[in-house]
Amino acid sequence: MQDHGEANAGRRTGGTGPSRRGVLGLAGGAALLASGCGPDGTADSRPGTGGTERGTGPAPEGVLGVNFNEEPRGVTTAVLDDLRTKWVRGFVAMPDLDTVQALRQPAISSITSFADSGYGTVLSLKFPFRGKPLPQPGTRAMDAELARVDRVLGAVLGKVDILVIGNEPFLETRQEDRASLLNPFYEAVTAHVIAEREKHCGTRCRTSLYMGALNRLEDPAWRTPAADAWLAHVKATPQIDGVDIHPHVSRIEDAEAYTDYVLPAIRPEQRFLATEFSLVQWWKQHWSDPVPTVYADRHRVPADTAVWEAVRDAVADPVTQQRWRDLLMNSPWFATRQDYLTNQVRRFRATGRLAVAAYGTLQQPPMARDIGPEKTPWLLNSLYANLVAQPSANGDLAHNPVYFDAFRALQDPAGGS
Repeated sequence: MQDHGEANAGRRTGGTGPSRRGVLGLAGGAALLASGCGPDGTADSRPGTGGTERGTGPAPEGVLGVNFNEEPRGVTTAVLDDLRTKWVRGFVAMPDLDTVQALRQPAISSITSFADSGYGTVLSLKFPFRGKPLPQPGTRAMDAELARVDRVLGAVLGKVDILVIGNEPFLETRQEDRASLLNPFYEAVTAHVIAEREKHCGTRCRTSLYMGALNRLEDPAWRTPAADAWLAHVKATPQIDGVDIHPHVSRIEDAEAYTDYVLPAIRPEQRFLATEFSLVQWWKQHWSDPVPTVYADRHRVPADTAVWEAVRDAVADPVTQQRWRDLLMNSPWFATRQDYLTNQVRRFRATGRLAVAAYGTLQQPPMARDIGPEKTPWLLNSLYANLVAQPSANGDLAHNPVYFDAFRALQDPAGGS
């Protein structure tokens, strides 16, 4: 049964958030100079909520930041300030480095710009190999992949706070390669990154290293010998600070399978990231439910309209913020999960080993394309309802009816612990 927990404190319906125009711009202008560490290999510390003293200052502990995945457009300092967070995460797909300079690649440009502005930053390296075999150590294909990695490292080492080696490796690798090719590939990449970090930054580099992220661990079929070997490598590698997880689940209890599996398998001083997490699988179970009766009556839509049809129509012609709220808050499957974000972050923090969690921020165009009954409803996760609901009279973007306020409340450790 879903844990609803206490009601979120301080919910608000208005505010002076970023305007539609401000959000649609690319986050900041990144410096077009190669990045690195200071003369002695150190750097100033980044914001967090405490932690253990490291060579670069306090390590992040229990942080909640925003996630833009590969699409940073619109995630600006105004958005982060509106959400009261000091941390941001994104990922870069390695093939991008074949066609654009590293510091002009959108995710890298944005992340380094945020770092320059004093925000805490997490960047994940995505290796998309769902359509071909993973390269193996000692081959030309591996050399080419490491050359891509080097382009990223030259731009971000000593600037970003956390570099995650991998995005969703088990999902982004062919099924037939997961048991045999996956671990040798990622272990070779990790060894290369560790050596390059030592060369660029020495032993006191600002950039800490994690490996990730593991998916679908609520399903025992995904807790495989290959996943065990992945975690064994994390545990055996002293330069790795921990592991990333992505619990996109249908029940908050399912996320516990991730921490229960991961944390005993790594060293006690190692931590975990949750750079993506959500209830999207629960939303998907109700995507084809009829809209609530009160919504149908109030807004004069057929009673048999499916939720996905109402969302599709809102994408085509954004509705008022009140109408969007009416759709979600009168749907029991959403309203009974309104404390999910608060409860999930509290559970992560209660382990005592969360470094950084990151939650989806803006509704992004790919989420709104080809909406139908089989579409994964990522649109329902986001902190802003920028693609489905009209901005306010003063231009502020619409918010998620509950998670926006919950996210802000969780920035106060006293209110969100």
